[in-house]
Amino acid sequence: MKISGVDIRPGNIIEYEGGIWRAVKIQHTQPGKGGAYMQVEMKNLIDGRKTNVRFRSAETVERVRLDTKDFQFLFADGDMLTFMDKDTYEQITLPTDLLGDAAAFLQDGMDVVMELHDEKPISVQLPDQIEATIVEADAVVKGQTASSSYKPAILDNGVRIMVPPHISAGTRIVVDVYEQTYVKRAD
Repeated sequence: MKISGVDIRPGNIIEYEGGIWRAVKIQHTQPGKGGAYMQVEMKNLIDGRKTNVRFRSAETVERVRLDTKDFQFLFADGDMLTFMDKDTYEQITLPTDLLGDAAAFLQDGMDVVMELHDEKPISVQLPDQIEATIVEADAVVKGQTASSSYKPAILDNGVRIMVPPHISAGTRIVVDVYEQTYVKRAD
């Protein structure tokens, strides 16, 4: 399906120069001289390269439709991750770097959505938010402003995030997987 270069939105998968790319960030620019264009930061879904491209409104790009399938994360073995197809119970092994920073948030038995292009897995989508336990949190410094002072904390998966001062070690919290930020206390 062809779309205009200025209709690209974050998350769109497009075919560009023979590769499959995901639009990460977009910025619409209307300079005083010349036509408007869309500045698109894209990440290659096959090899992980990043690039910035300017698309003018007259240019068209091919938008790629990916097949999605429900999988369940089973276990990690070194730098390989094993997933199971929830329909056929078939197992598939993928490299950890396919998930990027989100790989640290994988939990045994977690349901994920795998995106496939020509039956080949090219990305794995985790839930946007997960629950995690704080294992280590810095003490609150007396006299710091209470309103916006966040302190560093380490989650049970080893990821370091910033949390509000009232959160202490042992607390279960909800974390945004892709932003790696504190959302709220877990119920």
